[in-house]
Amino acid sequence: MKSVEIGVKKDQSAGFKAFIPHPFPPKRGFSFPPIIMKKGTEATRLLGKLDGITLLLPNVDFFLKMYIRKDAAASNQIEGTKATMVDAIEAGANINTNISSDVDDILHYIDALNYGMKRVRNDNFPVSLRFVRELHKKLMEKARGTHFSDPGEFRKSQNWIGGTRPDSARYVPPPVAEMHKALHDLELFIHADDAIPAVIKAGLLHSQFETIHPFLDGNGRTGRMLITFYLWKEGLLEKPVLFLSSYFKKHQNVYYEKLSGYHNGKVFEWTEFFLDGVIAIANEAIDTVGNITLLHEKDMAKIHTFGKRAAESAMMVLPKLYEQPIVNVALVQAMTGFTRQGVQIVIDRFVDKKILYPKNEDLKYGQSYVYREYLDIFAE
Repeated sequence: MKSVEIGVKKDQSAGFKAFIPHPFPPKRGFSFPPIIMKKGTEATRLLGKLDGITLLLPNVDFFLKMYIRKDAAASNQIEGTKATMVDAIEAGANINTNISSDVDDILHYIDALNYGMKRVRNDNFPVSLRFVRELHKKLMEKARGTHFSDPGEFRKSQNWIGGTRPDSARYVPPPVAEMHKALHDLELFIHADDAIPAVIKAGLLHSQFETIHPFLDGNGRTGRMLITFYLWKEGLLEKPVLFLSSYFKKHQNVYYEKLSGYHNGKVFEWTEFFLDGVIAIANEAIDTVGNITLLHEKDMAKIHTFGKRAAESAMMVLPKLYEQPIVNVALVQAMTGFTRQGVQIVIDRFVDKKILYPKNEDLKYGQSYVYREYLDIFAE
């Protein structure tokens, strides 16, 4: 595939080279090879299929909540944290109150995604530079693992990636003045009425945003959120149920390699990798919906073997597990209003039918219970 020069490295007075983006998009536009257009069409088709199949779920909002947690964990793991989706589920429900800085980062990411969804859905707010700054502020403000990030503000100084100084760095983004010009171009590109398919444009937005690197910290996480919000705002999804961080984490070295290649003109190679990710994650999410539907049917069949009153109580608890698949007695009490004894009876029945499993078999008191088969569907 031929290269598309999107900028050049230029000497700076401080003795290092920085990347200076050309006006974006290129004046000649993008002439995508047939393989890119074909994959773009397939990715768009699968997004439509995913959008439709989520209607089969017991509750699509609970599905979305689980994917948000999964994306939050994967996106932060790309940045070097070790916390998992399970850590986030326990911390969010106060099952584990010993929250590390890694888990705190995930919770901030979840808050930022939820804030962004409210902003787009309730306020009909456009995907804009202001929206990006608001996401960043929610992501970084008072986050324990964050230092000198200036939440919600574009950087006022030079940054770099890799190395201890700009002159030894792997990549040096544009200086502040050129950064602002590039951000202005990016915002115009977001709202331009052009012929670029939205799913391809989402990939270009992410790579161009990472090229500009407009924040002191949190660029990767903010840029990955931007993908989902753009696809949602453009109407490819009724709900923002596609998140790519797990794909980028799985292929992390290739992800960085393709983004680096983008800086060096390998725009189409990056775009193909991005579309492969959309196709893979959409297929995975479609399979997940099918597996959840089958699990729901299986567990409902188990509940119907209970007596009438017991089944009625169980039917109140099971839907809650799709949102909160790790619970304890106090949490189920809060969810249902049952007595402590009543909750324990329901949980014991669920354990007996292998719907719930004790998280730690050795614990006598303060036991947590896991909806393991459901969690495993997302872990896959």
